[in-house]
Amino acid sequence: MNGFVFLFPGQGSQYVGMGKDFYENYPAVREIFEQASELLCIDFKQLCFSGPESTLIQTENVQPSVTLINAACFKVLKEEGINPLASAGHSLGEYSALFASGAIDFAALMKLTGERGRFMKEASDKTPGGMIAVMGSDIEKVREVCKKAEDDNCLVEIANYNSPKQVILTGSKADLDKATELLKKEGIKLIIPLKVSGPWHSRFMHDASIKMEGILKEQEIKKPIIPIIANTTGDYESEPEEIKKNLINQIKSPVLWVNSMERFIKDGYTDFIEVGPKSVLSGLMKEINKGAKIFNVENTISLRKLLEGIK
Repeated sequence: MNGFVFLFPGQGSQYVGMGKDFYENYPAVREIFEQASELLCIDFKQLCFSGPESTLIQTENVQPSVTLINAACFKVLKEEGINPLASAGHSLGEYSALFASGAIDFAALMKLTGERGRFMKEASDKTPGGMIAVMGSDIEKVREVCKKAEDDNCLVEIANYNSPKQVILTGSKADLDKATELLKKEGIKLIIPLKVSGPWHSRFMHDASIKMEGILKEQEIKKPIIPIIANTTGDYESEPEEIKKNLINQIKSPVLWVNSMERFIKDGYTDFIEVGPKSVLSGLMKEINKGAKIFNVENTISLRKLLEGIK
């Protein structure tokens, strides 16, 4: 197909200084920074450009901050005449994908992700935990280890099916330590603790999902004007009530990223742009399908590479 699928990153892609380049070069970006700061009573210019990192990475801050940078990159692409054929977002990024699809407006985007960050922080304060990345192993083998762990009263769950070579486990720190031991006994050696502050996409986020349900009930969501794939199903969704249901479940359910990308590719989409900070999703795409073409856009340098690549 001629055109691009826009992919939006989520929590974990943040860094101090993100968005500064576009802020300095595009009035439309400065405008949405001001709007977001007024809506959420957060100085996003200070937070995103100067940090400190210890403040930026706090869940209630990082979720709307990454979302704002995603939206800024999206605005820049539109100014350059590049619009999405379809969209998807990884975890938090799904809200940005809905914004890009016309299902929600900018004010709703910032309000929802601000509340989501706050609710998830409250849930993680109640039940602390973390996540580990398991690299280079067969997914079925990881599932078997999770089952063994559960039989031993160790509650770990698969949070993200990121690529054929990467899954993310979530749970309490003690249970993740036990699971790490079991994984190593099975010959799985490459296990990386992630710098996150909670057991995201697990049963421990139940309270956060209930609170998001209350917010989403009052939120108008329109039918997307482009195809969008949901995290919880790995399939297209266009009905507003189903979109709401998916967003509620998404907080406590696995992100089916592999399924989502494979569905796009099966349907003939070949060109993708990661719209937001870093290039995490670009790396995953290379593991999912080496034939897919993917760019990332987060500053003027990466934008120039895209524009030169599509001449």
